[in-house]
Amino acid sequence: MENRLQIIAESYNRSIEFGRQGINLYEKLPDYIINDPDFPAYQKLNLSGELSGSEIKEIYNYLLPNKNMKFIDLGCCLNLRFKGYDKWPSTYYGIDISSKTIELLTEFATANNLQIGSLHCGSIHKMPFKDNMFDIGACIGVLEYFEKDYVAKAIVEAHRVIKPYGKFVLDIPNLGTPVCRIMMLIEEHMGRTDKFNMSPQEFEELIQGYFEIEKAIEVDSGGMIEYYLRCKK
Repeated sequence: MENRLQIIAESYNRSIEFGRQGINLYEKLPDYIINDPDFPAYQKLNLSGELSGSEIKEIYNYLLPNKNMKFIDLGCCLNLRFKGYDKWPSTYYGIDISSKTIELLTEFATANNLQIGSLHCGSIHKMPFKDNMFDIGACIGVLEYFEKDYVAKAIVEAHRVIKPYGKFVLDIPNLGTPVCRIMMLIEEHMGRTDKFNMSPQEFEELIQGYFEIEKAIEVDSGGMIEYYLRCKK
């Protein structure tokens, strides 16, 4: 597991370093991906802005953040900077395995005088937060990198830090769909191959002891499935 986490961290660190140089690696995809018959469908989503991930309105409307809430962003990537979380009234906490990501977010928060909780470099399966600390949370674009054993540990840990009846949104790959297949090819090219190996039914069985599923929707034209959850305690 530690080796897997290191691979993902190094890949995102590399992406951050290229980004600081003005290089977007997603704009330099190899021919075998660009010429794939399913790539136009993925590209159409990109051009339309539908590959929105954690910025989609449904997440905000479900979590309903307010100034008295603490929000935990699991595998936060650059959501605080690019996905609108800096505009949320709740207090932001982020955790990510990439040290360069946390470094960049710290710079962003400081430069913009953001009043946030904390930013932590680490894995979401073992977090430095107290039990029942967060009112709301999200984990978008993260679980796809891991097999069932790690996913199970991450779910247990998310359950630990979220308050009773707290709301939590996460997503998983919708394996077998054309858009998901292209997403997985791209992530493999980036050096962080997706390892998720569960059907939606298997995943739902995994989380049922920890979270109540209030709704599940396909996003990114079926490439991912988002779950809107209520924490059981």
